Amino acid sequence: MTTPEITIATPTDRDAVIGSLVAAFVKDPVLRYLFPDEETYPRYAATFFGRLFDKRVHRSSIWTIGGGASVAIWEPPAELSAGPPAAGHGSPEEARYPDDVLARVQGYDEAVHAALPTFPFWYLGVLGTHPDSAGRGWGRAVMRAGLDRAAEEGLPAILETSNPGNVELYRRAGWEVVGSLSEPVPTWIMQQSPR
Repeated sequence: MTTPEITIATPTDRDAVIGSLVAAFVKDPVLRYLFPDEETYPRYAATFFGRLFDKRVHRSSIWTIGGGASVAIWEPPAELSAGPPAAGHGSPEEARYPDDVLARVQGYDEAVHAALPTFPFWYLGVLGTHPDSAGRGWGRAVMRAGLDRAAEEGLPAILETSNPGNVELYRRAGWEVVGSLSEPVPTWIMQQSPR
């Protein structure tokens, strides 16, 4: 079986990408901290990932495979100086969050942004694969597309994960832990230098 082609997402991929990410992150520590209620998780997570998709889709920095089954949302270096790397503040979509949810989203974004390096880097903000497509190596493939772009520019790549099991997976893929947060959710900051 051949691996499907890696493509750069377009606006027409939005629904498939969001659906995959909502399913992929249903047990993720950060997403469940942000959106703990089972009933509202799908809607709030879709708003969260939709905002990230909308911010990046015109920057050609979202790679997908399998029709959006696996997704890597990267942020180019110039974007990072503009504010927190995850969901922005005051978007129309976020206005639909209750105050407590919005406070958690903004607080987590600010904590992560404060822990990131000050030098230029490519930021892997989201890497997820729909559970129905897990185990095929597609996540690593879409991650590699962004790493290649960072390497072309001679820049390191940075990510953060709150899933302890992911730390070892990322280490095997060439990342190293360069920092951590204990609050509001234990989180590891990882870096991969350009090859």
